[in-house]
This record gives sequence, C-alpha cells and structure tokens, in this order.
Amino acid sequence: MGTFSWTHLLIIALLFVLLFGAKRLPDAARGLGRSLRIFKSEVGQMQSESQAPAAQAPAPAPAAPQQLPAAQPQAAPVADPQPGQKSV
Repeated sequence: MGTFSWTHLLIIALLFVLLFGAKRLPDAARGLGRSLRIFKSEVGQMQSESQAPAAQAPAPAPAAPQQLPAAQPQAAPVADPQPGQKSV
C-alpha cells in the first residue's frame, strides 16, 4: 500500500504530459539537470572550503586605532543672516 505500482507511475507521467505539454517537458528536464549540477558543484565547493581552513591565508591584523589631534579652540559659528537683515 505504501509503494507505487506501474499503473500509478503511468498515470503520473500522463498528467505531466497533459499539464506541461510534450514540447515543454524536455526543456524542463534540461533546466532541472542544470540546476542539480550547479547545486552539486556548490555543495562540493563548500565542503572543500570547510575541510581546509588552514590552507587559507591568515586574516590581516586589525589596524591600529587612530589618535585624534588635540582639541583646538574653535571659532564661534557664523550665523546666517535672517531675511531682511544685511550681512557684514
């Protein structure tokens, strides 16, 4: 009761042909194959990176904190003239 018989698989195949059409099925299968290939290569790349962390270049040392110059007296800010006032 838990497995599909050949008649079930035949019905499923016919439904796919009816839903997608005979012209679109090869394109869909080709796209699925490309996606699986890309997925497998990415997973393999991630596994190779996680297995060889010592082979990677060491991270650069953080930069030394910059010292701010000593506080200098600042001039008072110049206010913009109000409308109707003359500027000097």
